[in-house]
Amino acid sequence: MSSSSSELTPLRLAWAGLALAGLAVALWRGEVLWQGAGGSELLAQATLALWCLVETMLRRNWAALLTLPALALGIGFALPLYLFIRSRRIT
Repeated sequence: MSSSSSELTPLRLAWAGLALAGLAVALWRGEVLWQGAGGSELLAQATLALWCLVETMLRRNWAALLTLPALALGIGFALPLYLFIRSRRIT
């Protein structure tokens, strides 16, 4: 893996920071394993899961599948995590 493919751009750092903030909020509020998730949040999570699966099949970005278990901690963690993973260069 070359250093340019793992480069942390300001945008990737923003995605990582938002993912960590989403993780902290989910853990602080005790929202693990879909506890407290409303209907619209569950729909947003299902949409992200479908998007992740389709994009993974098309782009062969297998690391993006890490988003699926992250959905258990909420969309506030899973979406920025997916965007962080997706924004890296694919060789």
